[in-house]
Amino acid sequence: MEYFVYILECRDNSLYVGFTNDLTRRMIEHTSGLKTDCYTFKRRPVILKHFITFDNPNDAIYWEKKLKKWSRAKKEAFMKKDWKKLNNLAECKNATSHKYNKRKEGRGNK
Repeated sequence: MEYFVYILECRDNSLYVGFTNDLTRRMIEHTSGLKTDCYTFKRRPVILKHFITFDNPNDAIYWEKKLKKWSRAKKEAFMKKDWKKLNNLAECKNATSHKYNKRKEGRGNK
């Protein structure tokens, strides 16, 4: 059986990430507004922007959860397969990052 993680672009320009074992059926559900409590219901029409196929449902669920947490910029870089940009966006740039924390040698080693 195949499993899919997909990204939809909604009418309000937001991106929706989902998981299914039947992409055609799920797209019909999203476009028809079958579930009124679904995120996409009030944001129709939706456009399928990207999908990934998996053989293992646990792998698909892992990626769905991972992608849902990403920023729009990271999702767009992923869809475009712009690995350099995705890597740059994924890099930690806060003050506690080892790359940006300029700790003086010898301090704290006593």
